[in-house]
Amino acid sequence: MTAPHAEVWERLSRAQQRYTAGRRALVELLHKAGRPVGIVELLDASSRLPQSSIYRNLVVLEQVGAVTRYPGAGGSAHYELSEELVGHHDHLVCSNCGRMEDYDVPPELEGDLHAAMDAIAARKGFKPTGHRLQLTGRCARCT
Repeated sequence: MTAPHAEVWERLSRAQQRYTAGRRALVELLHKAGRPVGIVELLDASSRLPQSSIYRNLVVLEQVGAVTRYPGAGGSAHYELSEELVGHHDHLVCSNCGRMEDYDVPPELEGDLHAAMDAIAARKGFKPTGHRLQLTGRCARCT
């Protein structure tokens, strides 16, 4: 899969923002990570992007819908390319170390999952337009 640079460029252009080398490098890092990552992981992955630049660029990329921010414990956050760019998936979140992993619900369970969520929503008169499923527990490294 190629990184979604054309779509990010388009979103930034519509917001009258430039697709700078720093933003491109950040999109590339997020794409290669393949899961939500924190600032420390982004800094470790690229010695040429200063921390202040990472923060500023993440804010802009989030504002144009290219990046999704997931709040974490202790004020930390994880970031990944938005689902519109990389496709729908859900997350496993380690309650011990905070690591987040992407996972896809197997196709044979996806229909059952949607039916259950629709039934829950219908009880409250709610019409869902999407979902984010996050399972919490302990990752393989922490168990």
